[in-house]
Amino acid sequence: MAVPTDEEVVKLPPPRLIGKMSVEEALAKRASVREFSREPLSVSDISQLLWSAQGVTRSWGARTAPSAGALYPLEIYIVLPHGVFRYDVRHHSLIRHLSGNVMVALAQAALGQGCVRQAPSVLVIAAVYERTASKYGSRAERYVKIEVGHAAQNVLLAAVSLGLVSVPVGAFQDQRVKEVLNLPANQEPLYLLPVGYPAKNGKP
Repeated sequence: MAVPTDEEVVKLPPPRLIGKMSVEEALAKRASVREFSREPLSVSDISQLLWSAQGVTRSWGARTAPSAGALYPLEIYIVLPHGVFRYDVRHHSLIRHLSGNVMVALAQAALGQGCVRQAPSVLVIAAVYERTASKYGSRAERYVKIEVGHAAQNVLLAAVSLGLVSVPVGAFQDQRVKEVLNLPANQEPLYLLPVGYPAKNGKP
């Protein structure tokens, strides 16, 4: 089942904590793939990907990716053909952020990269630097950029384990991405992660 087109809040199914693939196998199979099938991701797949990025793993709020001082500056969005949704970490749900298809505009902001336009979903990782700076001052930028790497690698490996393909994208116009996604002023986009099923025989 795909994400509903008309709901403002979508409760995601619980993440699976036991998979069919070892970490070692996922590491060996991970590759940057830029061509995707047009098949939409299921809600279950989206649940697993978002949880891998920032899901809660302990009763006190610890998440799947380590964070300096447990301050968690990252915000995760998923861009789908019918809208943009923000991942609500605490409730493991999607909150509609924008309606409509912004895939083409996002691809243009990413210097015209076809993988952003073609993928059935793009995870966007943004950061609120102030959360980390409140404790670590000038070191905050370094710590946040380390953290976004942790979260992105979690997503890339989770995608492999689900039979999906993905590619990390860092080449984009920051301000234009903020405008396309209507991000809050204090959120800076750091990574785009197009994710989908592999194209069959080179065709979407």
